Amino acid sequence: MGLAINAVFDELKIGPHNEDLHMTSPNVLEVDIWRGAEDGRFQRFRVPHRDSQTVLDVVTWVQRNLEPALAYRFACRVGMCGSCAMTVNGRPRWTCRTHVSKVSRDGALTIAPLRNLPKIKDLVADMTGFFEKWQSAGGRFRGTAGRRDPLARVPPDSAPRRAADAGIECINCAVCYAACDVVSWMPEYLGPAALNRAWTLVNDERYGERRELLAAVSAAGGCHTCHTHGSCAEHCPVEINPTLAIAGLKRASLAGFLRGSEP
Repeated sequence: MGLAINAVFDELKIGPHNEDLHMTSPNVLEVDIWRGAEDGRFQRFRVPHRDSQTVLDVVTWVQRNLEPALAYRFACRVGMCGSCAMTVNGRPRWTCRTHVSKVSRDGALTIAPLRNLPKIKDLVADMTGFFEKWQSAGGRFRGTAGRRDPLARVPPDSAPRRAADAGIECINCAVCYAACDVVSWMPEYLGPAALNRAWTLVNDERYGERRELLAAVSAAGGCHTCHTHGSCAEHCPVEINPTLAIAGLKRASLAGFLRGSEP
């Protein structure tokens, strides 16, 4: 990537630190990147523009060529890990799958860490609270079978299995959490990712603590806190619908309450 970008600079006859770079050139991006922690600010960089360039390519180029101290996360670069999620022009996205040509505004980008999470440094957000909520909403699978018991047979076409299938591809990238307005004004809200995970467990007949789980997600800050805005479903990079999962939890918890026991 660095060699390719340097070739563009050679072609343009400019250097990466040239402050006189004409910003109306279609071959140059003006990028504002968040620097620092909570009390930080945006810093502007000028980056060469390529047709196939992703936002993660831009951040990587800045770190390798202009600002070695720039902090950010990434791993797979192919949309499997979710660790490169950032806020791009006000919207949470996987930066490895976000092409600059589709999101830049007149050759400009604004890149910040994910919303609703504490800022550690630059583009790195603190995910601790997010994962703690995920654990509070069930998190780990707790089965009823022991090591020596036969494997449970789960019919793939059963209604509970299909309901669980709809949410199990979540990789905890926190894009939905960053997009959720309820999390913004109510920090104790578990959030869409945690509740989506709970819904997959509720529909797994092998799970051994269904009643406890429904009690946990029905308490303050749980599923009934959701205002059904649908931002989580709109922003999910793999098209999971946590709003649907949360609605299922609301029905299940209400049924348990009316019956005075687990539904």
